[in-house]
Amino acid sequence: MLLTLTLPTINELMTCAVIEKIHASPGSALPAGAKLLDVAVDLSAVAAHDCPPISLYRIVLRERAWLRRVDVARTDEVPAGTLLALLSTEETEPLDRPPTREVRVTIAGILADAERFAQDAS
Repeated sequence: MLLTLTLPTINELMTCAVIEKIHASPGSALPAGAKLLDVAVDLSAVAAHDCPPISLYRIVLRERAWLRRVDVARTDEVPAGTLLALLSTEETEPLDRPPTREVRVTIAGILADAERFAQDAS
């Protein structure tokens, strides 16, 4: 069965995210709990904050799947709802069929390296 991974709306004020890191390669067999992507969400343009407006999130698989295709690259800025990757439940599943459903994932906030963000901002 083919499964899609689209960028979910992580925060109601979020319009897009930047791909920070891609943890898996196409062709990989991934167990439940495997890291897929890290994304950065910047809310500085839409809401006032008492804390840094950039939050990092990790997208993690909740089911076993084969990563068949990644449709984004590191540093891409993508809107919510964008197709990020195509996965399948079997290694040799034909890719010419329509996907059956979204892959099950968990999204977790992660702590950023403050020094890296300070360097990126300069």
